[in-house]
This record gives sequence, C-alpha cells and structure tokens, in this order.
Amino acid sequence: MATEGQSEGLAFHPLDQFQVKPLFGDGPIEWYTVTNATLWMGIAILAIILIFVVGTAGRSIIPSRIQSIAEVIYSFIHKMVEDIAGHDGVKYFPYIFTLFCFIGFSNFLGLLPKSFTTTSHIAVTAVLAVMVFLTVTILGFVKNGPAFLKLFWVTSAPLALRPVLAVIELISYFVRPVSHSIRLAGNVMAGHAVIKVFAAFAPLVLMSGIGYVVTPLSILAITAMYGLEVLVALIQAYVFTILTCVYLKDALHPGH
Repeated sequence: MATEGQSEGLAFHPLDQFQVKPLFGDGPIEWYTVTNATLWMGIAILAIILIFVVGTAGRSIIPSRIQSIAEVIYSFIHKMVEDIAGHDGVKYFPYIFTLFCFIGFSNFLGLLPKSFTTTSHIAVTAVLAVMVFLTVTILGFVKNGPAFLKLFWVTSAPLALRPVLAVIELISYFVRPVSHSIRLAGNVMAGHAVIKVFAAFAPLVLMSGIGYVVTPLSILAITAMYGLEVLVALIQAYVFTILTCVYLKDALHPGH
C-alpha cells in the first residue's frame, strides 16, 4: 500500500506481491523449502478435491449447488475436448480437465485478499506449458510415427514454398511453450499489478485534500479492475485449455 516516504511522496511497490517467500523463517529458498507459492498451490489442489470429490460424493438426481458447479465444469470441458480434438481426444480428457481446474482455481484464489497468485509466475506456467508440449509431441510420434512430421509440411501450398513454410511451422511449433506460458503469467500479473497501483492511491484522503477526489476514483477503479480480473481468471484458464486441445488435435491428426 501507499506509504509516505522520505521525499514526502507516495512509495509503493506493485510487484512485491509476486515475491516467493519461505513460510517458515527467512533463510534462502531451496528446492525443498515450503513457500507461499507451495501453500497456495496446495490450497488450489485441496479446493479441487473438495468440490469434485467430496462435493459430489452424495450424487443425486436433484443436485446440490456444489454438484451443479462440478457437473457444469465437467460437461463444459468434456464438450470442448470432444469438439476440438475429436472423439480420439476424449481419452485424454482427465489430463486437460486437471489443467483447467488447477489454473482456474489458482487464478480465482489469487483474487482473495492476502493470497498469492501462483499462475503469475512464469516458473509455474512454464512447467505446465512444457508438460503439454512434451505430452503432445511424444503422443504425436507414438500415434503416427514419422508421419507426425506431416504437421510441418503444408501440402496445400505450392511445392516451391513448402520448404520455407516447413521452417516457419517448425519454429512456431517450438515457440508454443513460450507463448503458452507467457500469455497466462503475463495477463494474470498485469491485472494484479494494476489493482495494486490503484490501491496505493486509496489512502491519499488521509494525506492531503486532493485525496477527497483521488480516493473515490481509485476505489471505483479497483472495483472495475477486480471485476475484470474475475473474468480474466476464467478466460485465461479457458485459453490455456483450448490451446492444449488444439495441440492435442495436431498430435492425433498431423496432416494439413
């Protein structure tokens, strides 16, 4: 939040909210250190289990609210996988469904006060994106063998252009995990940082007369941005998942 610095101005650090810190002590972070990122990833997993396992344990014809939420999400992702990846892609639905739930729940939990948004870190999103990249690549070669390379050979283009297009297709293929991960982390981080910037001006009413104008405007801006971030949290989980379905379709049916 805003504080009054030595220069009698506002001092705020909107990126401090993304710092990974140990939960216990102030020592260096090792691979085994339990951090705030570890905690909130665990909370996201726990929330998914509570809704989809505990919440649907007593399934009934007239569903409860939790059962209704679980069924809507399940049906939505299942239909998306079938529509994009085809009937052959449905067998990989559990993996795609898990991705959507983890990203979606992590995004929404990151909107809670004092929480930590794990999907704002490229380290998290890069692992998810690389996992998708390796999965669809290995699957493509297992299912199609050398025929998987047809993905890079655009047969509908003139023969003279095919080698050039093959190089472009190859580069774009290996750029997939980069764009896949940066898109998610960048959008989530940007929104949270903007909210923090607006929040820094909210206490200005306590410091000067201009705060009577700036503070209400900052509160309205925070409210608007928060509503937008709720939408972004869902859209980014959807975009990550739908791109995974597209990549899965390419692996199953590589021919142009």
